[in-house]
Amino acid sequence: MVCTRKTKTLVSTCVILSGMTNIICLLYVGWVTNYIASVYVKVQEPMAEKKLEEDKGDTLRIIERLDHLENVIKQHIQEAPPKPEENPAEAFTDSSLFAHWGQDLSPENRRIALKQFQYYGYNAYLSDRLPLDRSLPDLRPNGCKNLTIPDSLPEVSIVFIFVNEALSVILRSIHSAIDRTPPHLLKEIILVDDNSNNEELKEKLKEYVDEVNTRKPGFIKVVRHSKQEGLIRSRVSGWRVATAPVVALFDAHVEFNVGWAEPVLIRIKENRKRVISPSFDNIKYDNFEIEEYPLSAQGFDWELWCRYLNPPKSWWKLENSTAPIRSPALIGCFIVDRQYFQEIGLLDEGMEVYGGENVELGIRVWQCGGSVEVLPCSRIAHIERAHKPYTEDLTAHVRRNALRVAEVWMDEFKSHVYMAWNIPQEDSGIDIGDISERKALRKKLQCKTFRWYLVTVYPEMRMYSDIIAYGVLQNSLKSDLCLDQGPDTENIPIMYICHGMTPQLQL
Repeated sequence: MVCTRKTKTLVSTCVILSGMTNIICLLYVGWVTNYIASVYVKVQEPMAEKKLEEDKGDTLRIIERLDHLENVIKQHIQEAPPKPEENPAEAFTDSSLFAHWGQDLSPENRRIALKQFQYYGYNAYLSDRLPLDRSLPDLRPNGCKNLTIPDSLPEVSIVFIFVNEALSVILRSIHSAIDRTPPHLLKEIILVDDNSNNEELKEKLKEYVDEVNTRKPGFIKVVRHSKQEGLIRSRVSGWRVATAPVVALFDAHVEFNVGWAEPVLIRIKENRKRVISPSFDNIKYDNFEIEEYPLSAQGFDWELWCRYLNPPKSWWKLENSTAPIRSPALIGCFIVDRQYFQEIGLLDEGMEVYGGENVELGIRVWQCGGSVEVLPCSRIAHIERAHKPYTEDLTAHVRRNALRVAEVWMDEFKSHVYMAWNIPQEDSGIDIGDISERKALRKKLQCKTFRWYLVTVYPEMRMYSDIIAYGVLQNSLKSDLCLDQGPDTENIPIMYICHGMTPQLQL
């Protein structure tokens, strides 16, 4: 999934102890040199007795000071932290991976665990040691167990997308899907490997798939890309292989909870134009514990970063925690009628890597006659990585993709997206690719306006009108400083180094 939390980087200044020690040592050498020079130069001259006595006193005082200084140096050396190579365990204690886990690991195992964490973005070391069929707490609201399940429901194909995922995490996703989906409803599992370079995901995964398929031929299908296409196109690749009436598109680092499928399939059977999201819980990236998330809808801000929303007032008035939650957009993983997904234009394959495609899909579904729901009775746990596998610069892709959405779907409100990103509407310098096909799709589907969407579906979204100008307020005396909203915990504006991001945008 794409939802991320952005934080400011705080810059702090550190005083290095070894530097202090070097300075003291230089002073020590300087004093010694001056002392020796003064003694030997003066010895060659005839000295009065009184002068000799004064020099003896000065010498004793210098020696005492040097002795004291030597003791200070020894104390600093003793208190100085050892170098990483002297104590390997100390090198790993500052990682967030070990904040709540791994205190009993040996230094060597910590090194292994940290290396895997840096590669995967979660604790693959621990995952490899957890059962593939581990149990999950049933976090469904009261009443979900009493739902009436029809005798006939459509089958579902589950698609898992991955690139350089830990094998144990993929296998746990598969196991949970098989164990917690009624066999007569799960037609197949499709694995889309977006050109992983991890050798373990080739031979060992193939062995596992072959073993499963000997018992149930063709049950697991594998799609391998010859080049990296990104999450968006990978999901479409999985959809193209699926054969069930309903397709569930997921990351390959999830665990399905009991009873997840039936509520989804009921809603889609009733209306094939519903796109469904489960309610997500969190698998903590460090210790793999399950963290319950409150029930929520899914939306976005004007930069098109996805976000969780409080359910609408209409849902609360029902006083029924099992009722579907109307949602303006999608976080990322979703379930959809296979043919309907094609009719409304799949995902925008003109987008790059990922970011924004889930928001675009939600907007498009609503404007073109469908609906988006989050189901409280369908719960799935998802690992929120510490860092993403595709790219370190996710922002650039989200920005480009957001501008495609704005130009195709947002009408006069596209200016809000440009303002949010602090980009001029004309000659932005960002190539968003060809959008003619997406505009033609909108015309073909006879979709409603974005104003209708904001008023009817997403009234919580703030609209800006009569904007004269937008951008940053720069200090006229020191041009590298701009007005900033300051730390998140306070509401006092400050002057801060200009960066042009959201905390500095003014309307």
